[in-house]
Amino acid sequence: MKSHKKKMIAPIIASIVMIIYFVVYFGFLMHIIDGIWKYLLGIIPVVFSALMVKVCIERIQEIKKGEEDDISKY
Repeated sequence: MKSHKKKMIAPIIASIVMIIYFVVYFGFLMHIIDGIWKYLLGIIPVVFSALMVKVCIERIQEIKKGEEDDISKY
């Protein structure tokens, strides 16, 4: 079980880094752009972040089931 925890670290860190990137990048764009686009750019990182969390949760579930190397199936 301990080896499963080590394998979960990479997807969690990758997800956190991507979420921070989305928030910073689109936050910077929101600061520059005015008008209706500002609100549209506010929605994009929320959607991307939600998708990253969903993918991370799915990957963690795969690791817990023992499918560490699921790419070898293809």
